[in-house]
Amino acid sequence: MYVVKSQLSEADVKTASAALQGALVDLVDLSLVGKQIHWNVVGPRFRSIHLQLDEVVATARMHSDIVAERAAALGVSPDGRADTVAAQSGVGSAPGGWVNDTDAVGTLVAVLSAVITRMRQRVEATAEADPVSQDIIISITADLEKHHWMFQAANG
Repeated sequence: MYVVKSQLSEADVKTASAALQGALVDLVDLSLVGKQIHWNVVGPRFRSIHLQLDEVVATARMHSDIVAERAAALGVSPDGRADTVAAQSGVGSAPGGWVNDTDAVGTLVAVLSAVITRMRQRVEATAEADPVSQDIIISITADLEKHHWMFQAANG
C-alpha cells in the first residue's frame, strides 16, 4: 500500500530508499553504541569522553529522524525496529561491561569510520537518482566526519 507517492521514478525511489534505509539503521545503531559506551566509560578522561559521546548520540538521533522523514516523503515506510537494525547495520557492536577511556575512543573511531564509509557509498548511489536525498546524506557524512576527527584527535 502506498500512502504517499513520490515524483521520482520507481527506479529512483528504489535507489534512494535503499540508501536512506541503510543510513537509518546505521544511525539508530550508532546512537545505541554511543549510549552503551557513554554509560560504561571509565578512566581519567571519563568526563570529556562521556560528554563527547552524548554529542555523537544527539547527532545520530537528529539525522535518523531526518532520514526517516525523507524516506516517508518518498512514499517508503522507514524501518527502525530493533530486529531490522540488528540485521542490517554495519556499525558493529559495542563492548560489554566497563570500557577504558582509551578503548572507548578507539571503538568510536572504528565505528564512525565504518558508518562514514557506508555513507559515502550512499552519497555516490543517490547522485543521479535523488540529489535531495544525496544532500541529506552528504550533511550527515560531514557531521560524522567531524566527530571522527575529534575522536581521533583525542587518541593523539
